[in-house]
Amino acid sequence: MSEDTVRQFTVEEDDDGIRLDRWFKRHLPDTSFTTVAKWARTGQLRLDGKRAQPGDRIESGQTIRVPPAEAAAPTIMSVKKAARPPLTDDQVEFAQSLVIYRDEHAIVINKPAGLATQGGTKMTAHVDGLLDALMFDRTDRPKLVHRLDKDTSGVLLIARSARAAAHFSKAFSGRTAKKLYWAIVMGVPDIRDGMIDLPIAKQPGTGGEKMHVDEAAGQRAVSRYRLIERAGSRAAWLEMQPLTGRTHQLRVHAAAIGHPIVGDAKYGGKEAFLSGSVSRKLHLHARRLVIELPGGRTLDVKADPAPHFAESLATIGFDASAGDLPLEEELVDPGAEDRRARHKARDARRERRDSHRSRRGSGRTAPKGRK
Repeated sequence: MSEDTVRQFTVEEDDDGIRLDRWFKRHLPDTSFTTVAKWARTGQLRLDGKRAQPGDRIESGQTIRVPPAEAAAPTIMSVKKAARPPLTDDQVEFAQSLVIYRDEHAIVINKPAGLATQGGTKMTAHVDGLLDALMFDRTDRPKLVHRLDKDTSGVLLIARSARAAAHFSKAFSGRTAKKLYWAIVMGVPDIRDGMIDLPIAKQPGTGGEKMHVDEAAGQRAVSRYRLIERAGSRAAWLEMQPLTGRTHQLRVHAAAIGHPIVGDAKYGGKEAFLSGSVSRKLHLHARRLVIELPGGRTLDVKADPAPHFAESLATIGFDASAGDLPLEEELVDPGAEDRRARHKARDARRERRDSHRSRRGSGRTAPKGRK
């Protein structure tokens, strides 16, 4: 395709429901927002033949008309992502064996402890690398919408479309999704049903790999816990719920109140291990997720604990059947109303900005060049 040729693209299922400017970021990242806005103002950007604005939502099957590429900008992504190596039969079988729930919107897996959610330095085995095995009857690749630490096991939700991913991401960011964890901690908290409200920040000198409580510069972090059972004064089995979404939040908070999670050497040091035959692995498990699906139906899914966690429950003497406490309809969270108000105000600002851009784009003509 020559640089003076108008380009046409068909919206794929993977991009259904996203904004037009987001489509450019995905597929023509060398095209700036300023350029896209200019094309929209001058009527050169079209969606199914009609004038389009950067904030318009696009649908699968629609045709995007894009003006000729500028001389300085390539017509296609300048750096293509490296092709993913095909999965082996064993990898496909392993990935599909993790699935505990599936419908047209979501897949839920029970992530094993030790398997990373996404890749990183020297990280070759991860959930993201196995997503091709979870396409099932669809042609588009599923999408991660949240993550678990490598050594944390349990419920991991995966969206089956871009539209579902946007829906779930909003639920997680808006704190309408309930994530309940099981943790075995050292010692026994004095309060059976407690709230931990301690700000968290990256710990200097760790390259961002470790967090710590920072009253001065940390971001607000709130966790709730409830005591399920205790083993004398030696250890306790807790249900924990992060009411905010900071990195390593539950691990940092547990250690901060003097009860580090068993096996968490990063935040509990040498004091985070029980003697005897109790596993030295991290004892943190994402037990349950309650979230609204697109369409309004509620998904409530539980994942069985990892083998080492189940063995430790038995070894310590906890009653495994006592783990699921009644789910309260409304959890006490002192910052919930403030967060809801901030999210509502932010969404209103975005809508006003998008509306202003649309009106400005449709009401202006291209400036005339100087003679």
